[in-house]
Amino acid sequence: MSDESVTPARVRWARLRFAIVGTLFSEPPEAGTLGARVEALAARTWKHPTTGESVRFSIKTIERWYYTARDQQDPIVALERKVPKHAGTYPSVSAVVAAEIRRLRQEHPTWSYKLVRDNLVVLGRQNSAISPMPGYATVCRYMKKHGLGKRRKRRRHELEPEFVPRERRSFEVTHVHALWHFDFHEAHRSLPTSSGERRKPALLGILDDHSRLCCHVQWYWQEDTDALVHGMCQAFAKRGLPRAVLSDNGSAMIAAETREGLERLSIVQHTTLSQSPEQNGKQECFWAQVEGRLMAMLEGEPELSLSLLNLATQAWAEQEYQRNVHRETGQTPLERCLQGPSVVRPCPPSDTLRRAFRMEVTRKQRCSDGTLTVEGVRFEVPSIYRTLLRPTLRVARWDLSTVNLVDPRTGAHLATLQPIDKAKNADRRRRALSPIAHGAPASDPRQVGIAPLLRELMAEYAATGLPPAYLPKDDAPVLSENPEENQ
Repeated sequence: MSDESVTPARVRWARLRFAIVGTLFSEPPEAGTLGARVEALAARTWKHPTTGESVRFSIKTIERWYYTARDQQDPIVALERKVPKHAGTYPSVSAVVAAEIRRLRQEHPTWSYKLVRDNLVVLGRQNSAISPMPGYATVCRYMKKHGLGKRRKRRRHELEPEFVPRERRSFEVTHVHALWHFDFHEAHRSLPTSSGERRKPALLGILDDHSRLCCHVQWYWQEDTDALVHGMCQAFAKRGLPRAVLSDNGSAMIAAETREGLERLSIVQHTTLSQSPEQNGKQECFWAQVEGRLMAMLEGEPELSLSLLNLATQAWAEQEYQRNVHRETGQTPLERCLQGPSVVRPCPPSDTLRRAFRMEVTRKQRCSDGTLTVEGVRFEVPSIYRTLLRPTLRVARWDLSTVNLVDPRTGAHLATLQPIDKAKNADRRRRALSPIAHGAPASDPRQVGIAPLLRELMAEYAATGLPPAYLPKDDAPVLSENPEENQ
């Protein structure tokens, strides 16, 4: 784009006028020679600042420009076109017409400018007070200046009473891997499944904010937490751990397994406002490239399967997207990722990643057989942990083949629990239980004597001096037949 196309017309005209009369300032005419110098300038042809055609100016016009700029500190500003006094006032839009325009916009916020003006013309024919009738261009300028443009339909969250509209700002973090964007995108084309049905797959895309690098991309049949964790673990293994992530409020993004997994990996999770995809605009632009280029190149393949689609997507992402110059950054995502400052962290082992993306729950252990129930499945607890009344577990609801028993205080992994195998337990073989507490064996309670508390109570009672408050039956005195002996 040339500089002339973006320079305002008033500035272009001022430059032309100063170029014409500027020689009269750099080489001031001697007395009596000003008229001849001006005539020579009037005889020349000049390039029109708007159309580019050749044009001439009269002697009077050049003289007016000369006297206007002669005594000015900034001659170019003095030679600019003056703003009309009525600019911005819209004299053809009367108060009655302005009120009708506002009423139409308030009652019909989604109408176009043309529709508003056409209805205004009809109202003018019905009511003579709505006059004079402005033109279509005037109505457009008036509505745009006063904020009466076409409004989109309000989203669901914007209808809530506590909603506060906020300004929109473009942003970009300063370091590579400081923030990742991720989201699911449903394909516009359906594919055949193994069962013979046709379904639209969902694409998981993970992008780096600073470099726009595609950290991982993969198609899945389901847009669920299992697919999200599967793809994110691959992105971590290939690129490392980021510092923060940004996504929408989908069920997979706010699932307990996702939130707790990112927390255990020390990754800050940010979510956009509900029904606000513009906050994750970089991801939305990536979807446009996926549909506009990748899927467009696959439209001629009649036997497109999920595996073939994933193979083509990986090739397109690594060989084209990562190597094409980004319009906004001026670099390819791969170059910007390698050259920019990075805050990436090394990725832990795969077992650590798998155990991280699990939600933490507490279940009550059955003391009778040492089992507990998670999501309707019973798991056996090793006998060494039989004293735990309410064990702490980490569970992935999409994979109940195993659950992890962890220390509730430190989160350290203790054991892997498997579902109960009743058929295996039917062989009647049982291990001997190991002792819970190690040390000297307990003494026989029949040989240790009276307990200290009771011994203390008996001493206190004897110190009162009161006789025992009972009459022993076996030690009662034997009465004689002689009454005098009984006295």
